[in-house]
Amino acid sequence: MIRRAVERDIDAVERQYAEILDFEQEHGSRTNWKAGVYPTRAVAEQGVADGSLYVMEEDGSLCASMLLNHVQLDVYASIAWKYAAEPEKVLVIHTLCVPPSQAGKGIGSRMVRFALEEAARRGCEVMRLDTWEHNEPAASLYRKLGFRDSGKAAGVLGGIAETLIFLERKVSEDDRP
Repeated sequence: MIRRAVERDIDAVERQYAEILDFEQEHGSRTNWKAGVYPTRAVAEQGVADGSLYVMEEDGSLCASMLLNHVQLDVYASIAWKYAAEPEKVLVIHTLCVPPSQAGKGIGSRMVRFALEEAARRGCEVMRLDTWEHNEPAASLYRKLGFRDSGKAAGVLGGIAETLIFLERKVSEDDRP
């Protein structure tokens, strides 16, 4: 079940962030996230406070999280988006986190499909997101689900400078490969 996170979920989300950060420290980074910088417990706390944090729960345990909101970082204005939409008609996925212990189970796809359904429920027309240019597993997932590349740009997230790729799709598009 995917649902809006509540305060009691914060510890588990923080553990998911730590799991992926520890794994990447040992095996190389795919996300370009940094321990103590991004994502942090404060990210999860803010997501609960503003209602933007969603979690997937199965068998009483959390196995993924993401933020869904209308926040497009300043750098989004520099991208040549294919689909024009008013900001309130764009839903953005941020910080999709599937920890390594949950990888390979289709959880990322389920989370993105839920995000698209949520966008439709909210009357949004377009879904957008960004990811680090070297995060090929994430980019591949999004492309498989119908997102198209819209550009690259330098960005800063939580003080981390990086080159980001930007992807988008119409909410109403069929997402079957």
